Amino acid sequence: MEPKSMANAEVANIGKSVLVKGELSGSEDLYLEGEVEGTIELRGHALTVGQNGRVHAHTQARDVIVHGKVEGNINAERVELRKSAIVTGDIVTKRVVVEDGAFFKGSIDIRRDEKAEAKEKDKGQAGPGAPTSASPVSKIETPVLETKR
Repeated sequence: MEPKSMANAEVANIGKSVLVKGELSGSEDLYLEGEVEGTIELRGHALTVGQNGRVHAHTQARDVIVHGKVEGNINAERVELRKSAIVTGDIVTKRVVVEDGAFFKGSIDIRRDEKAEAKEKDKGQAGPGAPTSASPVSKIETPVLETKR
């Protein structure tokens, strides 16, 4: 079952019975139901590891969606670990989604978007009280409600 976002796009498929050993690279999105050992490089494109998919590789792609099993590091702008995912390795990403039930063992390094950093630096020059790179957390004011007895 292919994700809706990939249904109308040009997508390469690797079937359940296919085993790829070595370096896998491409210039289109990839839907993987087979097995890959080595490296996967899909810069600017998406990788979806289906429920039967098994990856033993370092992976680099724009988006990585995992339904199956991945052993190895993932470097992507966006990573989704669906409830059936089993991932062992480190993740470097700007955005991550981990569904309830997904298994993950490793570390997650969330990188800031350069555009967001530039906006924050601009705000830092706006005047006192504006968030700066030294104080990345904005102040949140919560109203206090009083109750009468």
